[in-house]
Amino acid sequence: MHIQEWLETVPAISVYLLVGIVIGLESLGIPLPGEIVLISAALLAAGHDGINPWILGACASAGAVIGDSIGYAIGRKGGRPLLAWLGGKFPRHFGEGQIALAERSFHKWGMWAVFFGRFVALLRIFAGPLAGVLHMPYWKFLTANLLGGIVWAGGTTAVIYSVGVVAEAWLKRFSYLGLAIAVLIGLASMLVLKNRAKKAAAQSTARSAPEPGIVPAAD
Repeated sequence: MHIQEWLETVPAISVYLLVGIVIGLESLGIPLPGEIVLISAALLAAGHDGINPWILGACASAGAVIGDSIGYAIGRKGGRPLLAWLGGKFPRHFGEGQIALAERSFHKWGMWAVFFGRFVALLRIFAGPLAGVLHMPYWKFLTANLLGGIVWAGGTTAVIYSVGVVAEAWLKRFSYLGLAIAVLIGLASMLVLKNRAKKAAAQSTARSAPEPGIVPAAD
């Protein structure tokens, strides 16, 4: 069976559930490729008459908002020890550099870090739990969470779906192209964020180091 024919047999409900669950878990604080899954699903919807892009966008938005809210509750209850525990479990995503970068963004932008963080892979994972750890007022968090989740999920679905429809003539084998685009976007985001995390870790180390000529007092 041709891959396009096979994709046409995929039940729409399974796509909606997959997108909502993966994005929800990522927003909760588990490192998962939510953006890649959403892009792939939107491309799939462009060539699959049974998948409604409006429902897809709504499921993605719901997953983002609900996941972030659960992450906020967990972060508020777990506090700093939770971040330390996550750093031990997921050092590549919750290392000192990544936490320092995310925390500086929160101190600088406040509730807008939650909104704009939805568009950045690293902050998308951190936003909910870190807002809870920092005891951001819930009404501020919820406002930014709702707006960010809807704009990011709905906007991404609309843009990618529109591109898929317009380019339908070329995207007869769109599953391969969609996967290639998603992988490239994911790799580029990972490299940029890894570089930022290294810089944040270096700056944090430099601030904590004693100045030349100053000898730390003995206990």
